[in-house]
Amino acid sequence: MSANFYETDRAVSEYLLFHYGKPEPRLPAALAEAGALDFPARCVGACLDPARLPRNACGLDLGCAVGRGAFELARHCAEVVGIDYSRAFVSVAGRLRARGSLAFEYVEEGDLTRRHRAVVPPDIARARVCFERGDAQRLRPGLGPFDVVVMANLIDRLRRPQSCLDQLPDLVKKGGQLIITSPYTWLETYTPRKNWLGGFQRGRRRVATFDALREILAPHFTLLRRLDLPFVIREHARKFQLSFADASVWIRRPNDP
Repeated sequence: MSANFYETDRAVSEYLLFHYGKPEPRLPAALAEAGALDFPARCVGACLDPARLPRNACGLDLGCAVGRGAFELARHCAEVVGIDYSRAFVSVAGRLRARGSLAFEYVEEGDLTRRHRAVVPPDIARARVCFERGDAQRLRPGLGPFDVVVMANLIDRLRRPQSCLDQLPDLVKKGGQLIITSPYTWLETYTPRKNWLGGFQRGRRRVATFDALREILAPHFTLLRRLDLPFVIREHARKFQLSFADASVWIRRPNDP
């Protein structure tokens, strides 16, 4: 069985740059101007409605990677839990919580690297955030419920995404907000084809992931809004992944049983 990419030093480096890097080493100016930077911060800033949050709100960043989204939630929530399956990601996020910054190296070309420093914005209360390792498909008992749950680019990296979505009514408080983003990059490397939510044809019907999401969430959630969020992951100085996440914001029905 091949090693999990998200446990490698290369993945940690790419995601530290993705979450905390300055514009200059991350991507060419043309892409920077396209509004594709600071994706974890935009998942919160562009999608969350702070006016809907109660006093002392609690939040969950499910699939938090190296933590930037969880820290951004702490601008609006008194308590935030960040959960990721990668031990490497959770370890790095915990060090950022404790220290506020972390030195790392990113790839320029081949074996050539440059040093950089990931810095949590100093106006964020890092103590409001805690990180733990967990499986989004089978979360520990007693977790939640939360006033806001963010799932950024998670569902198409799960073996059983339906199992994750089935837990949401227990994770989101009535009237609470659910933010899901994904570029819907279904790959059998991560998700067996039989478990894909969309991106296939069933008979004569084309099945799109958002339509499947809407059907799954409809019994408990109401769609508030939907928007495109571009993002770029840098692999090295001349290779970049440009993607557009479909971001949807849902409200757990106040009268949901």
